[in-house]
Amino acid sequence: MCRCLRIQPSGFYAWQKSPLSQRAREDARQTELLRQAWNDSGKVYGYRKLHDDLLDHGETCCPNRVARLTRLAGIKAQVGYKRRPGSYGGKPSLVIDNTLDRQFDVAAPDRAWVTDITYSAPRPGWSGRRMLECKRERRN
Repeated sequence: MCRCLRIQPSGFYAWQKSPLSQRAREDARQTELLRQAWNDSGKVYGYRKLHDDLLDHGETCCPNRVARLTRLAGIKAQVGYKRRPGSYGGKPSLVIDNTLDRQFDVAAPDRAWVTDITYSAPRPGWSGRRMLECKRERRN
């Protein structure tokens, strides 16, 4: 390896025995703090919020350093975490069999009931909220 890199073996072994630099030690310490804050957030926070967390803990660092450390550590913000697929509680909907099967001609009255839920606004600016207000006014 030393021949390939064109360095002296003594230089390699000296480098291997030398302690980490102060910056490397500080990077390792802050990376652990970032990883802990990221885990506490549910692995959701990105480097901006992690930077704010470090400042809250009394650490001094710039956002660029936090971005570099998170990128090297593989820490990424989770995008779109608010809605997860699945059940959100409540009762499951009850599915009724389609008894009419689009046969709307019946032999006697009151045998089949159908409805239409089409909504069209009567004029521009009309909304469902305004409709509810009108219904309340009519009741009073």
